[in-house]
Amino acid sequence: MCPAPRPEFGAAGRAGGVGGRKPRRPRAMSLRDLAKGRTLVTRSVMSQPDSDFKEEQALKEDLKFYFMNPCEKYRARRQIPWKLGLQILKIVMVTTQLILFGLSNQLVVSFKEENTVAFKHLFLKNYSGVDEDDYSCSVYTQQDVYDSIFFAINQYRQLKNISLGTLGYEQDEEDLAGLQICKQQYRKGTMLPSNDTLHIDSTIETECIHLDPQELAAKETSDLKNSSFFSLEFYRLIQVEISFKLKGIDLQTIHDRELPDCYEFENTITFNNRAHSGKMKIFFDTDADILECKDWNISGSIQKNTQYILIFDGFVIVTCFASLILCTRSIILALKLQKRFVNFFLEKYKRHVCSADRLEFINGWYVLVIISDMMTIIGSIMKMEIKAKNLTSYDVCSIFLGTSTLFVWAGVIRYLGYFQTYNVLILTMQASLPKVLRFCCCAGMIYLGYTFCGWIVIGPYHEKFEDLNTVAECLFSLVNGDDMFATFAQIQQKSTLVWLFSRLYLYSFISLFIYMILSLFIALITDAYDTIKKYQQIGFPVTDLHEFLKECSSEEYCSGPETSLSFCCCRRRKSDDNMILIN
Repeated sequence: MCPAPRPEFGAAGRAGGVGGRKPRRPRAMSLRDLAKGRTLVTRSVMSQPDSDFKEEQALKEDLKFYFMNPCEKYRARRQIPWKLGLQILKIVMVTTQLILFGLSNQLVVSFKEENTVAFKHLFLKNYSGVDEDDYSCSVYTQQDVYDSIFFAINQYRQLKNISLGTLGYEQDEEDLAGLQICKQQYRKGTMLPSNDTLHIDSTIETECIHLDPQELAAKETSDLKNSSFFSLEFYRLIQVEISFKLKGIDLQTIHDRELPDCYEFENTITFNNRAHSGKMKIFFDTDADILECKDWNISGSIQKNTQYILIFDGFVIVTCFASLILCTRSIILALKLQKRFVNFFLEKYKRHVCSADRLEFINGWYVLVIISDMMTIIGSIMKMEIKAKNLTSYDVCSIFLGTSTLFVWAGVIRYLGYFQTYNVLILTMQASLPKVLRFCCCAGMIYLGYTFCGWIVIGPYHEKFEDLNTVAECLFSLVNGDDMFATFAQIQQKSTLVWLFSRLYLYSFISLFIYMILSLFIALITDAYDTIKKYQQIGFPVTDLHEFLKECSSEEYCSGPETSLSFCCCRRRKSDDNMILIN
């Protein structure tokens, strides 16, 4: 509030002296005028609304308090940093919960993988133990195909006598569910490769038979071989598929004081002859589903250990729910404070607040914490249901818990940002992100062009360029300097033209992306880092919000006495007051 101008009494006195009048009368009038002037000034000051001044000071104090770190808030108003303590507690609890779930999930993964390997050795004849490319094994003669099919059938029939695992046949509501064999083939026709003659109907026919364990036990292998179903015409045969389901129980969890899981394995053996190239690929696929054990009775301390873990998960849910409420409350209060500041600026200065100052009130870390808390609560509920054997969605639960833990640890950067040394990383990422995204969009167009070009030209001659996904992964590894020699060496030299094109293709891609695009990408980040370092020396650009908060009329927010909390907090220096506000 600007002070009222003082009246010029000296001029009046000089005018009186020039007229030759007695000096006492004018001096008395000037004193009277002075008293009257003082009265008018006092009345004008009192007439101005004092509430506006108080409102401005209150708004400044609230804004300064909002942008303080937890330690400064404690010094200013003795407000205990509940959110800070809760976040530290949540980091410990969420990480512990994730480790416990990871150890339990590791048992599930190992049980599935070991059963898959066991099934391949049980049902695939002459399986070497190592898959051939993306399929398990292959056969090259008709007799090998018949031998492999009947070998799988015989192994299924005598499974209980030869298997080392806790396996059994699946049972449906009526009886034992058995083994299903289906074959797909073209309709009848004639094919004479010697004179390049082919007459065939491309319509695909599917024929299936079902064999239950009891029927297999009563039949001999020779009876099945004499069946017309197994009379295969390989020139029109597309594939033979053998599918069956098995049940199993994972007992290794008992050693870790957990309840066992019941599994259903849906196995499929596919003899793929679509290429008709003389090589029939054999695929073995298994899909394991965890089911709730219907009837179990286990004595010992397993139940007690399970209850302790469920109680711990309940504490995690309560902690995350409290954090969710506090962060949501902070965001709501911040939006109200933003509205107060915008309205005050519009009323007093007759102009709108810029978008940069508006975004200062939107605390992205609080939004990250809210998302993390919601995912932790959902994941913890699913984990409790899995622990109680009422739910079997291990993959979905692991996604929720893993992502929430990632966000929790990423939120620690917020508290490191209160220190100027660690704040450089956050400010550099914030400053370079828009430029980096625009640059990646442009570079991505060139990258997609190389991806499509490599797939269509080099794909038939190089295993790393057979499909688009593999091409994209191969090119990304080349950008990082991985596996360069192998990529050059594995190109087949069947076509001289394609071989020369592949050299031009790879050399141009590596030169363009490593020496130019990748260097420019690093230069963008380096430029942002240099800009931030320069701002830290000469000061950041001042916005309306920063200018409004420069003056501090309350000593409570300008300086504070040393407290017992000072040993764990780093005080900000007066020279750091021109630093950019960190939200």
